Amino acid sequence: MSGDEELARKLQAQFDQEHRKQQEMEEKDRAMARAVAKAHSMSDSEDSDSANDTHNDTGISGSQDLFDSSSDSSFLASASAKSKGSGKAASDSKTSDDPYSADTDVEEEEKVNKDSKKPLCKRTHKEPQGKSPLPEKKRKKDDEKTPQDVFEEFQPFSLFLTKVKGIPDKFNNTGALSLKDILSTSMGQLKESCHFNFMFDMPWLMSQYPEHLRKLPVLLVHGEQGRDEINMKAEATQFSNISLCRARLEIVYGTHHTKMMLLLYKSGMRVVIHTANLIPNDWHQKTQGIWVSPLFPPLTQGEKGDSPTGFKTDLLQYLAAYKAPRLAHWERHIQAHDMSSANVHIVGSVPGRHTLNSKSCWGHLKLRKILSERGPEQGLVKNWPVSGQFSSIGSLGATKDAWMLGEFGDSLSTCKKAFATPLPHSKCHLIFPSVNNIRLSLEGYNGGGCVPYSIKTASKQVWMVPFFCQWSSEGRGRSRAVPHIKSYSRFSPDGTEAAWFMVTSANLSKAAWGAYEKQKSQLMIRSYEMGVLFLPQYFGFKNSFPVSSDAGEVAASDKPVFPLPYELPPVSYVKGDRPWFIDVPCVDQPDTFGTKWCPPL
Repeated sequence: MSGDEELARKLQAQFDQEHRKQQEMEEKDRAMARAVAKAHSMSDSEDSDSANDTHNDTGISGSQDLFDSSSDSSFLASASAKSKGSGKAASDSKTSDDPYSADTDVEEEEKVNKDSKKPLCKRTHKEPQGKSPLPEKKRKKDDEKTPQDVFEEFQPFSLFLTKVKGIPDKFNNTGALSLKDILSTSMGQLKESCHFNFMFDMPWLMSQYPEHLRKLPVLLVHGEQGRDEINMKAEATQFSNISLCRARLEIVYGTHHTKMMLLLYKSGMRVVIHTANLIPNDWHQKTQGIWVSPLFPPLTQGEKGDSPTGFKTDLLQYLAAYKAPRLAHWERHIQAHDMSSANVHIVGSVPGRHTLNSKSCWGHLKLRKILSERGPEQGLVKNWPVSGQFSSIGSLGATKDAWMLGEFGDSLSTCKKAFATPLPHSKCHLIFPSVNNIRLSLEGYNGGGCVPYSIKTASKQVWMVPFFCQWSSEGRGRSRAVPHIKSYSRFSPDGTEAAWFMVTSANLSKAAWGAYEKQKSQLMIRSYEMGVLFLPQYFGFKNSFPVSSDAGEVAASDKPVFPLPYELPPVSYVKGDRPWFIDVPCVDQPDTFGTKWCPPL
């Protein structure tokens, strides 16, 4: 038995011990909930049913024993019934030999070569406050839709998933876009474009443009250095229309992880912020998120053209942080367009040791600043959980309070004009693929290549075990599409409303979000990241917006409904589950192709 396999077995034993502790805690919570429900039934019989149906802190119904043998066996039974798919692995990680073998968020010098089904919650919509309902939507048949039609169906939130090969068509026909869709002429007549990303496949990228537009100017903003940059420059010589801009990475182990497109049209400009590398595997059978801006028109003279969210100002500040002459051209384009219709906040990260006023411009402190000024009322969300969903985990410290429930948790739980309060353990859910999520995915074990969590990192933070929740996206047909999307949210205990939601390139790491240094006088960030934050007041709501993982419901609703990429509330891991580790063999159970996982030693 290899050292890693032995470590995995020891870690599994620790996981099970943590689960037993968590079960005992949850049984106490359930007993208290039953007592409260009984008191309610005696004092107000009309409320007794709703009290008994209340979810506990883990998001599981009070009547469900999380770790009993029946719940464990039902999970395995439903998982083994999944049908086979096809695909290849992709990753946000790379080495010179294998672009899918290392953790992009590693913060130490270490390189590494489900299906828990639950009934979907019934969604109830609240009337928007302060804004008239959207006009009744006229839906076209799926085979008649253009990308622009798909775009219009999902307004005003404008959050999409990438199309996935091998799932029923209905899940790709609503609320989903391919890269070809985004670049299609139905979205506008392109003049030039700029792509910020971590990984590029130039021939494939150019093939996604309409054929008559493949000679238009394209700028690629990357973080390659040394031999990788030389190779990239050599590849670019094959395309006369492609130019390159290297992002400065002056702090060790940082990456250029931002995923963004700037698209200039004859009639305006569009910004696309997403989570996918510009390589074919990331757009094939993975779950990715895409926010697509409105078409911003050219400014008339004398106007500033910024939105109430400060979108334009923040975007210009982000580009200026590169200190790259080649981006000045795009800064001028941004200046020249009216972005007042943007209804999201930008939350970006740039490498550096940020102090004084600039400290709150980036990373988790930027999120904290926005939430402290415009976030939810503390009284409303006091008992609302916070979730994080991601595809990689960095080194977070020896205890849960060192960073995750400390400075990062303080930012996630920030409320409007309120003093920071610690994020309770029971109110934090981390959605991360389990071994079975990967094993039974459309890509099988190879799909785990884009989920580069190392057992060496995990063994130093076993305290994370009780926080883990399964990946489940039945409402979007993507439970078997490995999640490469990253998102963070604060949602109601029953999962029907959210106080805010964020989609970003940032995984759960200090490198991406930043960490305090020098007694909190500075925030150190290693990597470039980009995300968008949705707040209810910009969509006609006062305190929260309704959410649904049913894309058809979102598209058909006459009122704004936020399109969730996955089900809420999340379902915790059950006994015997463990997170996926990219560097641990999986030989006990074959994947959807009947193969086993034997990573290189």
